[in-house]
Amino acid sequence: MVTPEQVLSYWVDEVGPKGWYVATDELDAQVRENFLSTWQDAQAGACGLWLTSPVGTLGYIVLTDQFPRNMFRGHEDSFATDKSARAAAKIAIERDWDLRIPEPVRQFFYMPLMHSENLIDQDRCVRLMKTRLPESGADNLRHARAHRLVIRQFGRFPFRNEALGRTPTAAETAWISEGGYGAALRAVDELAPAS
Repeated sequence: MVTPEQVLSYWVDEVGPKGWYVATDELDAQVRENFLSTWQDAQAGACGLWLTSPVGTLGYIVLTDQFPRNMFRGHEDSFATDKSARAAAKIAIERDWDLRIPEPVRQFFYMPLMHSENLIDQDRCVRLMKTRLPESGADNLRHARAHRLVIRQFGRFPFRNEALGRTPTAAETAWISEGGYGAALRAVDELAPAS
């Protein structure tokens, strides 16, 4: 099993901000090759000791929230450990552990809330992006608002329906055909900054 420090060294130093949100087959394959077995250990509950420090918890969150989206892109396993990541993030935020990690890496404490299909989590994510990422959070705040807009409208993310075997509603199908998430971003850009 790798350590949380190794997870963060890879994600922060090797991949870095330029690669965090760029989908490539090469990155997905690297993450799968290097971290799949550790992710499986975490899914089985074997990484509990990671949750005893800010760095360990952040490594756990990256492992259980970000890495599955690379390893299983387009498959239901992309979301298999979201609940665990969200629980770890909420505890860390309650303890202010997120504030011990510098920006922009701090954002990964808030991503499990952005990925949640719960409006309360979405509202909290927007607040955290506004208040706890003062230097680097503008684009993250934009995306947090867009995710919240989608959850307000549908109560779930329509772009996950296929991977999760969910039947889309007519409104969701229309939304996707009219631009989907890109349209949500444009709508956020048209709203007042305080929204």
